Amino acid sequence: MSVEGNARSGRRPGRSGTREAILDAARERFAEVGFDRASIRSIATAASVDPALVHHYFGTKQELFTAALELPIDPETVLAQLAAAPLEELGETIIRAVLTVWDSPVGVPVVAAFRGLLTTHDPALARTFLLEVVLKDVRTRVDSPPGTGTKRSVLAASQLAGLLVTRKLLRLEPIASMPIEELARAVGPNIQRYLTGDID
Repeated sequence: MSVEGNARSGRRPGRSGTREAILDAARERFAEVGFDRASIRSIATAASVDPALVHHYFGTKQELFTAALELPIDPETVLAQLAAAPLEELGETIIRAVLTVWDSPVGVPVVAAFRGLLTTHDPALARTFLLEVVLKDVRTRVDSPPGTGTKRSVLAASQLAGLLVTRKLLRLEPIASMPIEELARAVGPNIQRYLTGDID
């Protein structure tokens, strides 16, 4: 029996087994402490692997989070558009960016992933994804007066969730087939009010 074979006790054997162990540990850690407080090192420790292996399989922490949630698209494709939008145009920009993804070829697995996120995973993961990844920068930008950023961004998210259910799950007309620009003009101002208007 090889002594060297026993020396690698910190790594799980088998490529797929290692990857799944990391994903399981990541889901548990993200649900427990949130995205910001979960470190690659703590996830690696929980999975009994070297932190370098986590980076090898998944790259950045956000990429690991995307994989843990089984999302078929990197959230950064939408977040970059929101970051570049002027504050006074954020409502319509959110609608355009999100609907463009939903209506694209990856739209079906994206919607399925979000449905699964809400029904099969710990709800804490869904909250963490929404508050600490999707809405984090928006929450900071709309925090006026100070302390209202979370309330504003969650109100906006509730509008998006309703739109997702109406357009993609229930397929209620005319919203189900309404062009993106028309929906952006119709729904965008509501989201804009949540983000920058009077919410008292």
